[in-house]
Amino acid sequence: MSADVAVGPTGEDAREAVCESVFGCVGNTPIVALRRLFRESGREVLAKLELMNPGGSMKDRSARYIVAAGLADGSIRPHSTLVESSSGNFGIALAMAARVNDLRFVCVIDPKTTSANVAILRRLGATVEMVTQPDESGGYLHTPIARVNELVAMTPDAVWINQYANDRNWQAYYYGTGAELATQLVRSPECLIAPVSTTGCILGCARRLRERFPNLRVIAVDAVGSVIFGGSPGRREIPGLGSSRVPELCCPDEIDDVVYVDDVEAAYGCRELLASEGIFAGGSSGAVVAAIRKLMPALPQPSRMVAIFPDRGDRYLDVVYDDDWLAAARQRRNQIDTGRE
Repeated sequence: MSADVAVGPTGEDAREAVCESVFGCVGNTPIVALRRLFRESGREVLAKLELMNPGGSMKDRSARYIVAAGLADGSIRPHSTLVESSSGNFGIALAMAARVNDLRFVCVIDPKTTSANVAILRRLGATVEMVTQPDESGGYLHTPIARVNELVAMTPDAVWINQYANDRNWQAYYYGTGAELATQLVRSPECLIAPVSTTGCILGCARRLRERFPNLRVIAVDAVGSVIFGGSPGRREIPGLGSSRVPELCCPDEIDDVVYVDDVEAAYGCRELLASEGIFAGGSSGAVVAAIRKLMPALPQPSRMVAIFPDRGDRYLDVVYDDDWLAAARQRRNQIDTGRE
């Protein structure tokens, strides 16, 4: 946020808190105690509401930081074309960054991208490229990256952001979310719990918080079907949770525990959070709620846990908040449980 000096009618200087762009509004997100949702005596759960960033997600932080740093050191030139594979929040945040900085942006998506996200990307001026050919595994792991490489090779001044391998990803959260948590929290939490995809957020926050709270336990929430921490690959329907490949950023030695949550559990977590706390959050936040429920019986008393809620729920109306989608997800889970899928 910038502060400009204005001269008032009396000639006295008045300091105005005026942002130069929407990205000046990123950060300073609040922490809320989830006392209605988690009523267990002696166990406090706090949530960092990253969903209150202007673009609706924590990815505003990484998009702002990566683009600003790239423009500063020349790795992103004026009027460059940014290229990235993203089905959700990071693509939207990059589209915002491109608008603000007069850059072009091409976002490579796959058929699982929600219609809401596609519409937002296009309204923000992004060029949307959808890959429709699955790779040899039947999913969309390699084909979007192959298309990104083609676009970079054929586009002058193209820059692949590559959030899964870009150190500026975790640095954005080290200097952003993590630094804010270190200031906002006076008493040490026992645990930090956060959902994972690129692992940039959990690593950046953990590295910053452990400087102040060295005994902090770091717990990752991953999707059933994700391979980040060695899980078996499988079908996943919630955008932004889990990954079909191991991110280059990932440092498993810095993670103390991993809790796996399936689509149905994440959807119920979202609905429970909305009903009890009035917080309209996305699928990965619901997964965090479900993971905390699993962890709660083993937590000591007293204990304090701080959770990251990455995004808001309006982009998930046709996913976790849709009753037909949830019924289909339950049916798929039943089929898996009985060995029919």
